[in-house]
Amino acid sequence: MATEIKEFDGAIDKGLEGIVACTTKISSIHDSTLLYRGYTIEDLAANSTFEEVVFLLWNDRLPNKNELEQLRSDLVKNMTLSNETVALMKALPAKNAVPMDYLRTVTSSLALQDPDTRSIEFEANMRKALRLTGVMGSIVAGLGRIREGKDIVKPDPSKSIAWNFMYMLKGEEPSAKTAKMFDTCLILHADHELNCSAFAARVTTSSLADMHAAVTSAIAALKGPLHGGANEQVMKMLLQIGTLEKAETFIADAIKDKAKVMGIGHRVYKNGDPRAKILRKMSEELCAMTNQKHFYEMSARIDDMMFEKKGLMPNVDFYSATVYYCMGIPIDLYTPIFAVSRVSGWIAHILEQYSQNRIYRPRGRYLGKTGLTLGR
Repeated sequence: MATEIKEFDGAIDKGLEGIVACTTKISSIHDSTLLYRGYTIEDLAANSTFEEVVFLLWNDRLPNKNELEQLRSDLVKNMTLSNETVALMKALPAKNAVPMDYLRTVTSSLALQDPDTRSIEFEANMRKALRLTGVMGSIVAGLGRIREGKDIVKPDPSKSIAWNFMYMLKGEEPSAKTAKMFDTCLILHADHELNCSAFAARVTTSSLADMHAAVTSAIAALKGPLHGGANEQVMKMLLQIGTLEKAETFIADAIKDKAKVMGIGHRVYKNGDPRAKILRKMSEELCAMTNQKHFYEMSARIDDMMFEKKGLMPNVDFYSATVYYCMGIPIDLYTPIFAVSRVSGWIAHILEQYSQNRIYRPRGRYLGKTGLTLGR
């Protein structure tokens, strides 16, 4: 006779919330801030560059002058797309593609060209780390160009990743201020503890799969709107609302209907996301610079109302939406840009996983039937 296992009453947390899955020295949410290798995100955003943060995440220390120059040179060298990659990018249906699908496909294809694909030795992994981090922005910028029928722009080897991304996307040199702000955005998004995509990268790595496989897994996880897609939805929400006067009604209706307001609230931060505080200032400045103050004013009012009514505060996605919009970046590229930065953090997790590896093999508590037979 079939029986059914009753639901377990013990402490199984949906989404593994609060469960410690591994030890790490890379990043941590600490009190009301975020630490990268012991440095606060506020300190890094104010006093470092993205390239310095990449070195820090991979090496557990900041670089000296020569090491930083070497890293910058290596990363920019790897920004140039190969002829094979350009041919593939042009062959894919770029105009109608979901950008994250496009990025995932092109990134996966890089394994076919990489001479180190089969090796997971440390030196081989470091070479792949440079290639993947360097090329990620070029793929995203290249997509933006190809689908508009424009030529791919080659990077300037004398400039930073942030400067080059804006240049390759738009075909014109960004201002020093815009490049610096975008560089800060890359720093803020570089890593964030054991989030969904970082965990996906580590799980894939734990099977001793190669770095390209792990990064592709991470991109697939980042695509979901509960992880990387929220900033796109924030901007679409602001455009839908339209004016500051309509913002209050929109939020009142959302609260009444118990609807989720994108970019508001965070699973771990209870006293506010420190990255959102930095981005709020950038949003205010950029919206004023581009004569789009209403977007910041709407955002600030929604932010204030959600805290007053629900005690919820914005996360990193909320103000990054208006920052990118005022930089003239297409909305559907916001999540791929997340990957341009986060690949550095994913690689740090991949390297750490290789160094202390044990394959992930959790158990699931079975709640289905037992005792079934085929006897007649």
